[in-house]
Amino acid sequence: MHETPEELKRLQSLLDASLSRSTAHLRSIVTARTLRAEQLTEVLTGMCTLALSTVTAKGEPRISGADGHFLHGMWHFGTAREAAKARHLAARPAASAAHMRGEDLGVFTHGTVEILNPLDGEPAPDWPDLLAYFKDFYGAGAFDWDTEVVYYRLRPHWMTVYAPDFAKLTAS
Repeated sequence: MHETPEELKRLQSLLDASLSRSTAHLRSIVTARTLRAEQLTEVLTGMCTLALSTVTAKGEPRISGADGHFLHGMWHFGTAREAAKARHLAARPAASAAHMRGEDLGVFTHGTVEILNPLDGEPAPDWPDLLAYFKDFYGAGAFDWDTEVVYYRLRPHWMTVYAPDFAKLTAS
């Protein structure tokens, strides 16, 4: 878990507000089958495969996979700088992400991305700490971290969680 008490409080507020703004149909499915912020951060450790949705210049949706890391109550992910999703996000930073584990867990997020390590300009203030985490996870020599990959943080404005059995998620 990488979250501070303040980040957990902010995440819980987001989860509560998102569910309260959701349709009656979604609330009927999720309300009794969700997780608290602390539980969510316990479950979302290491790399979590994301289905990441971006939008083309023509307004067409595109979905692709990304290695997601849930850090400080937000998704972080990277891709090649020349990837289509990098072009989409540079022009239109709105994105949606889903992480699902069969019928046991669904984490659905809508928000806006920010680039953590731009080629031109200053990196995010926490980029050195995040870079250390990613290098530790993938290996320091996995990429040319300065030019080959671009990393993003998805700042959520809506997030909900479906998890009918927390004990099952933490059993292994």
